[in-house]
Amino acid sequence: MSFLEIPRTPTAAAPRLRQQQHLAPRPSASSPSLPHRHCRAASRPHDLATPTARSTPLISRRSLAVGAVSTTAIVAAGLMAAGGVALAASVTSSSSSGSPPRGDPRSLTRSGMDKFRVNQVEASVEDFDRVIQLAPQMRPYMWQRGLSLYYLGRYAEGAEQFRVDVAVNPNDTEESIWTFLCEAQMVGPDQARKQFLEVGRDPRPVMRAAYECFRTGEQPDKIMAQVSDNGGHDTFYGLLYVGLWHEAHCDAAGAQKAITAAVQTPYARLSGDYMASLARVHCQRRGWEAA
Repeated sequence: MSFLEIPRTPTAAAPRLRQQQHLAPRPSASSPSLPHRHCRAASRPHDLATPTARSTPLISRRSLAVGAVSTTAIVAAGLMAAGGVALAASVTSSSSSGSPPRGDPRSLTRSGMDKFRVNQVEASVEDFDRVIQLAPQMRPYMWQRGLSLYYLGRYAEGAEQFRVDVAVNPNDTEESIWTFLCEAQMVGPDQARKQFLEVGRDPRPVMRAAYECFRTGEQPDKIMAQVSDNGGHDTFYGLLYVGLWHEAHCDAAGAQKAITAAVQTPYARLSGDYMASLARVHCQRRGWEAA
């Protein structure tokens, strides 16, 4: 990800080519997702191309703070990073309230994120796709789209989105993990690990541990061993990625235990972090109770 891309977390020091295809039926926003394909039955391996990553280190988009930077500024910054300086200037002007203009990438990105936060995942993808139609240079920066695609079961498209993201920012740990998560649902975790996207070193110990567990298949106990903030950023991220590790390995009970606990942390309740919203959406899509 580029140093000017849209951030995902508000406090972390560091820490998405559309494909026309029809996959499994998409779950509705009000009902639990269907069981993942590789957990139901063995899938035919997919031939997944891996874009070549740039060799020049880049700063993760999550090095910018959501709490300190407005959506307007961060979307415009992403447009400028993608080479759309003129378009960035056009979307920084104020817009009227109500439905986002069909020609305003800034408002559409904000709208898609707001929809995802309230479990309107299908509608969020419509907005994110429209952003790419209006500003194709934004495609490698639409990590939010990749997350939404995962929850619709559109794993091939999600993996492609994340791989394109990593191609422009080879230091993003979370993009690498989400590529794995998408591909594991298609071909199983063992095969997905053979094509794992290796990225640069994350400054967050908890995310370095998560990266190693996903990359190697090691049990995720070491993730929580890096947590010492008692309900803060690291506790939330540790529990979230422990749960996602279990989901990728078909352990629904383990995933539910960890992710429902993540949702209950003070950080998830108070931070406004987009990934805290993702954890809540995850529980809703799976039909899990989270106090």
